[in-house]
Parts: sequence; C-alpha cells; structure tokens
Amino acid sequence: ALGNRSTHTCAAMAPPQSASTPWFSPNELYFGLDVECVATGTTHDARAVAQIGLVDAWERPLLNLVVKPEQPIVSHLSPLTGLSAEILEQYGMHFTQAMQMLRQYLPKEAILVGQSIHTDVEWLGLQEGIDFQGMIDLSGIWRVWNTKYNSWSVFSQDHCLTALLGIKVGDAHDALGDALKSIRLFNFYRQLQDQPREIEKAKESLLKFEPEPSFAKKHPVFDGVCMGNRKTCTCGAPFLTFG
Repeated sequence: ALGNRSTHTCAAMAPPQSASTPWFSPNELYFGLDVECVATGTTHDARAVAQIGLVDAWERPLLNLVVKPEQPIVSHLSPLTGLSAEILEQYGMHFTQAMQMLRQYLPKEAILVGQSIHTDVEWLGLQEGIDFQGMIDLSGIWRVWNTKYNSWSVFSQDHCLTALLGIKVGDAHDALGDALKSIRLFNFYRQLQDQPREIEKAKESLLKFEPEPSFAKKHPVFDGVCMGNRKTCTCGAPFLTFG
C-alpha cells in the first residue's frame, strides 16, 4: 500500500536499502528512471503510464508519482505492477502534471539509466537532447557473449541483481524500486569498469546463474492481456525496436 504522500512524492512499497555513498563525483548527473504501466487493451502494446520512479546516483528517491490514465483500464496487472484501482484513485494525478514534476527534477544534462530505458523514455514522451542528455541501457552493459549459442545473452534486471549482488526479487515490481535497482546495478558496473578481469568474472556469473522465468513467460496472457512474450505472442501487435 502507498502512504506518506508529500507534495512531490508518493511513497510506495519499501525500496532496497541504500548502499554506501558512491565514490564518484557529485557533478555526474546519472538518474535511475522506471515506469510501470497498466493495460488499456488486450494487446501487449496497449499500455498507459501509471507510475514513474526517479532516483539519483546515490540511490536517493526523488520522485514516486502515481498517474491516473485517462483511458479505460482493462487490467492493472497487479501481480506485476503492484498497482490497483484503489491506489490510482487515491494517489493518481494527471499525466501532464506528473511530467511537469519529472521535468522539474531532471536537469537537461541528465543521463538516464534503466533496463531497456528507451522504452520508458518512449512511454513518457521525453526527448533526448531536449529533456535529457543521454541514456544508458543496463541490458546492453551487462550483456554477455554466449559461446554455446554464438550470440549475445541479455538478462533481466532481476537476474542481474540476484547473480551479481545476491538480492532475491520476485515478480512484483514498482517504479521506484526498479529505478533504485537500476542505479545500483549501474553503480556496481562503474566500480568494476576499470577492472576488466572483475567485469569478466561478473559476466561469467550471469551465465552460470540459472535465471527465473519472467512473468511474461509464466503468464503469456494475464487477465486476457497479452504480456508480450515474443515466443508465445498471438495478439499480432508490433514489438518496439530501437536502433
């Protein structure tokens, strides 16, 4: 449940405990950003923003905004998002108001960090070079060349957390918690980036650790809504791709 709402934030489920202060300079403007969406239709591309989480490089929560979509909601996807009709009714704000607040907290020099961060940016309608400076996709920096299949293996954020940092997570997500996970994984990478052997060992552990099946793999369809599993999708909607 949500509580302790203030003018600029709405506290959601408890985030991971903050790590010690990062060693890097405070003028490096990295921010963890994550979005949770509810379903406004039965295809995997029918989604509307319902929660926005933003944290700084020190894992300090900056924004935790609940958004009440204008479109009718088909499913809150509650086991995945942690959202419900009651939460959106009690704490939800208009998307325009949420974006005004987000832009107030994001300097134009910001580097946004997240898992498939391009998708979050697309949902929010942010523009690179105008609203922020650049993006770092965790699925890219933590990908591993898999010699068994002669291709890149890309891992979920939760798999990286468990394999690299020993943090066990479940299916339930929330935007603030996921934004904190993103910046924590990025900080870990930065601590190792000048140690090629340590990076190699970390990536080896990603391959060795058995991944848990994703929510979409366990539930290709939930509440009558396609969850976007590429192998089992039958809704016919396109998948987002970024060059």
